[in-house]
Amino acid sequence: MRKALIITYYWPPSGGAGVQRWLKFVKYLRAYGWEPVVYTPENPEPPAFDDTLAREVPADTVIVRQPIWEPYDLYRKLIGARKDERINAGFLSENRKPGKAQQFSIWLRGNFFIPDARKFWIKPSVKFLVSYLKENPVDAIISTGPPHSMHMIALGVKKKTGIPWLADFRDPWTNIDFYEQLMLSRFADRRHHSMEQQVIMHADRLVTVSRNWEEDFKRLGAKRTEVVTNGFDPADFPKTEAKKPEWFTLTHTGSLNRDRNPETLWKVLGKLSADDILFSEKLRIRFIGKTDISVFDSLKKYGLLEKTEKSDYLPHVEAIRLSGKSAVLLLLINNTPNALGIIPGKVFEYLASRRPVLCIGPEEGDSAQIIRKANAGCVTGFTDEQKLEECIKNMFNEYLDPENTGIVSGDIEAYSRKSLTGEIVRILNEIV
Repeated sequence: MRKALIITYYWPPSGGAGVQRWLKFVKYLRAYGWEPVVYTPENPEPPAFDDTLAREVPADTVIVRQPIWEPYDLYRKLIGARKDERINAGFLSENRKPGKAQQFSIWLRGNFFIPDARKFWIKPSVKFLVSYLKENPVDAIISTGPPHSMHMIALGVKKKTGIPWLADFRDPWTNIDFYEQLMLSRFADRRHHSMEQQVIMHADRLVTVSRNWEEDFKRLGAKRTEVVTNGFDPADFPKTEAKKPEWFTLTHTGSLNRDRNPETLWKVLGKLSADDILFSEKLRIRFIGKTDISVFDSLKKYGLLEKTEKSDYLPHVEAIRLSGKSAVLLLLINNTPNALGIIPGKVFEYLASRRPVLCIGPEEGDSAQIIRKANAGCVTGFTDEQKLEECIKNMFNEYLDPENTGIVSGDIEAYSRKSLTGEIVRILNEIV
């Protein structure tokens, strides 16, 4: 078999969306004639842990772990957090509204930890991997980011070895939704763009997850680009019960930060609850994962807190089970300049759960197109109150209909993790 070295920060026992993409690719690479070798930190600081994900790693997969130093203990002291408190990604704050100390830490992160807080792992990793690869050769290098320090490691190894390199962007770099919130100096902004350009120009192929983001990279000068979306693993989804849930439960899984807080949705749900006693009795709102404090402020404002339940991070299999027992799955797109290209990884697992999806975001965006193509639910704009109310009323009436099983059918095979691994392998074979 050919071999690929995969440089990733997120790997079991780390949990969260950042793990899923390459965990699943690794699971299926051997079926296409490629042997994965994973390079990952020995002691990372992920937002969550999920020990159950280790079961997904194929037997005898070589996992190379090296120590990493990250400045998060200093960050915790700066913002007054506990030593054992996990650090959330994307400016998500669960317990406190951002204060001056947190604002200063964001400025510090953007201007001094470039490209990110894992920058101190770049040089030691390049040195280690160049030596390691002399004794353990591979046919290709793959880096996946964020964190984009993983791409800088791959860049260093590529320059010293010439091994073909695939750079996988699960999220953009300078076009990411929170880039403007980093309060960058001109020097720092130039540095971020310079590093990004080095990756774009030296990678043999650049892969990202949506058409709009591919176009963004092309505008930045990328010439050799591909789109390979995220997906779902059929093995994670037993046949969905044709059984209506007891409550009209709207479920959101994964991180929900301030930019995704759908104020219009809470307003409409509050209005419908006030106008319709049955709707009010049946409505439940469920959050599975890290949820920003601003969301609960909004729910309180519209009298919905008592209908809300929240679970902190749950094992992946349990989150999937609860999704399958929901009446509606909430797909909330960041209300940010790059919203058109945002396709949260959960989209495909929502489709595989076979429950109706309510997508709130740009109606011409990539996520909206996927939902419509799969005939999987309703899409509304961020502030389209009238259409949103109409969607929810229709979904509630379908929920009440005794003849309606609540199961959504549609052709989603193209998004299976095994099929998508085939796309990655096609690219690897081309660059090798």
